[in-house]
Amino acid sequence: MDNTLDPQTGKIVSRWLGRFALESGEVLPDLVVAYRHDGVPIGEGRQILVVHALTGSADAAGDWWAPIIGPGEVLDTEKFGIICLNLLGSRYGTSGPISRNPETGKPYGRAFPRVTVRDQARAQWRLLDALGIGKLALAVGGSLGGMVALEVALERPGEISRVVPMAAPARIGQLAVGWDHIQIEMVEKLGMDGLDLARQLAMTTYRSEIDFEQRFAGRVEAEGVPAVVSYLRHQGRKLLERFDEETYKTLVRAMDTHDIGRGRGGVVAALARLSAYGTRLTGVGIEGDILYGTNQVQAMVEAAKEAGMDAAYREILSTKGHDAFLVEWDQLKAILGEALK
Repeated sequence: MDNTLDPQTGKIVSRWLGRFALESGEVLPDLVVAYRHDGVPIGEGRQILVVHALTGSADAAGDWWAPIIGPGEVLDTEKFGIICLNLLGSRYGTSGPISRNPETGKPYGRAFPRVTVRDQARAQWRLLDALGIGKLALAVGGSLGGMVALEVALERPGEISRVVPMAAPARIGQLAVGWDHIQIEMVEKLGMDGLDLARQLAMTTYRSEIDFEQRFAGRVEAEGVPAVVSYLRHQGRKLLERFDEETYKTLVRAMDTHDIGRGRGGVVAALARLSAYGTRLTGVGIEGDILYGTNQVQAMVEAAKEAGMDAAYREILSTKGHDAFLVEWDQLKAILGEALK
């Protein structure tokens, strides 16, 4: 079954894609992927893949990257087709823990199989193939989205002109794995209360020390609660309104699998596969990012150069930390504009 995309509204639709084998050896009997496509129709011009971060959705053009997608914007819908897919394991239309298990007729929940970043990248290609998108001018994403964009490129190294991972390393750092472990433990032991706390912890890694000091230093709410505590509690409650614990654990565990060199002879050898096809790379670090620091992104770019790639490092200067790829519009426009030349 295949729903029809409304070209006037850019409505997100789902595509049923049949059986899908995972790296673990488990098989999803009925893969569904939700997506949104805007701009130049498929088959009539160059296409760009945008990949969302951990708790995002396929609605890049209407939501989280709306300021840079559209007519005359850097991701110009008069020049390119822009497609964004909801990640495998998520809850916004793509197969995940809240999806119906055809064997039981009930949501998968804990029974949903573990997925990897590579599984998520292959699911993206499964839909792109079904839609008739064989080549991409650009694959771009931030954080988990940047990891998936790298794997999308490595899955089909001859079919992407440039990949732009933002705030994403070649392999996940161990401090990030540690933070992920704490979040998963919270959710496992406390359920939705744990998800609330996990989101609060995660928010402290998405921003920077400077941002928190500028926004909250010396501020106390009327009831005597520090303003930063009130902010974190608010962020935790907001996630509970739109997410669930099993989906969160699925996506965090997927992120922990990220290592482009796994099974490929290391990072340099993996990137050499892209170099052989002339794929270019722009690694984007963010000033003050404590989750995936600039040193990790720079190391990836140096490995790419060692592999013979046309690779460049660019840095977003911001007080916003890791989440700067969602707010620093002028710098994003400059970086993406350069990448698309």
